[in-house]
Formats: sequence, C-alpha cells, structure tokens
Amino acid sequence: MESIVNFRELGGYRLPNGLVVRHGKLFRGGSLENASEHDIELLRKWQITYVFDFRTMYETKRHPDKMLMGASRIWLPTFDESAETMAKTVLPLEAYCDLGGWLVVNAKRAEVQKLASQMYLDMVHNEYTQLQYAAFLQTIVNSNGGAIYWHCSQGKDRTGLGAAYLLAALGADRQTIMDDYRASADCYAEELNRYIQLVDSDEEKDVLQTFISVNTKYFSEALDSIDQKYGSMEAFLRDVLCLTDADKLALRKAYLENAF
Repeated sequence: MESIVNFRELGGYRLPNGLVVRHGKLFRGGSLENASEHDIELLRKWQITYVFDFRTMYETKRHPDKMLMGASRIWLPTFDESAETMAKTVLPLEAYCDLGGWLVVNAKRAEVQKLASQMYLDMVHNEYTQLQYAAFLQTIVNSNGGAIYWHCSQGKDRTGLGAAYLLAALGADRQTIMDDYRASADCYAEELNRYIQLVDSDEEKDVLQTFISVNTKYFSEALDSIDQKYGSMEAFLRDVLCLTDADKLALRKAYLENAF
C-alpha cells in the first residue's frame, strides 16, 4: 500500500488445526483518509464487501474515510466517546494535535500512566465495547465469505483487538494472535524511537509504547484477564460476544483452507 498506514492481511496464518487463513479475504489497517488511487484500486480488486470503522465520531468527522465503491461502510465506534470523556478514561483531544510531543511532556503523570496500563483492559471488559465487537463478528459471519477490511486510526489497538477476536474465532492460538498484534510495531518503530529517547523511566516508556506503537505486555495482560474472568477465550466469544458454534463453523468454512 502507498498510503494506508499499517495495512496487512491475515491470509497465510497457520492454525493449530492444520488449516491456514485464506489470502485476499481479511484485511486490517489504518483509516482510509489518505488512501491513494492505487490503494483504492487494490481494495476494489479484492472486492471488499464491508469496511468497518472503529473510530469515534470526532475522528470520523475530522478525518473522513475515502469511499470505496461496492463496499458497505459500517461505523462501529468501540469507545463510548461521551461516557469515557466524562470519566477521563481517554487522552484529552488536545493530545492528538501532537501526540508524541504531548506524551513526552505528560508521560510522567500518574493518571496518564494509568490510562496506558488500563487501556486494553477497559476495551476488553467494557460492555459497550463488547457489543460493538459482537456486531463486528456477527456481520462477518453473515457476509457469506466476503472480503473484509476493518480499521481505526492507526490500525493497531482497536483494530488489533478485533483481529484478536476474529483469529480466536478461527481457531488461532495465543502465539499467532500476539504475533499479529506485535507486527504493528514495525510500522511505528521509527516514530517511537524518535520520542522514547526523550523520556527516562520505564513507566514513561510504557506510555509511549502504548499510544505511539504497541505494548505487548499490556495487550497480553488484557487477554490473560479474559481467561481469568470468563475461563477461556472460547467462553468469552460464546458468552460475551455471542458467537455460537455454528457461527464459528461458518467463519472457518469461509475463511480457512487446507495448508497443502
């Protein structure tokens, strides 16, 4: 891709059941705000059926996606914007005018460090967010094997959690899920290195990793918390995200194939 940040597909991932994810079907990345004609043409070539946008209303209004002809756009904001702003569980809007610079100045603050450490846990256990991801998975189940693109702004956190749930539904193990999440670090390595040398403590570096790149420690803790609270990811998918055995079978028939 020329201009869609952090773009990749899940195709080719090998699963413990001996199957692999089909190529050309499941794509993830950043917003389509700056998508070039070349990138849009590639998405058309793959015959994308649905584009899921996990961003807030503020983000979508300020940075609207370019339209993709032939694809249905589904807006599923995974943050309850008004509630989380009131509860101060998200960064203030002014932080995003110069995120790296704002974090360098504010990463030492205890409340910012708490936001970083709790971000994935809040996403996993927030009921509003759970409903949005349940709708995401159910729409894919009902897409009859269509090609899917899902994104947030940077294509790493909200998008990464969507990928984690989808991969788990397809039968992927924890290692595959974490490897997919970790791959976003390559995209943001240069930006992270530019800012991380400007802070001193491990806590400040964790903040920068979380908001600029990816933080595997915090993401893994959030997945662990699913096992602790619900017994397993499988139980979480069934009891919280409302994914039935028939739904999982439909997903696997549509998006998996034999490795050989």
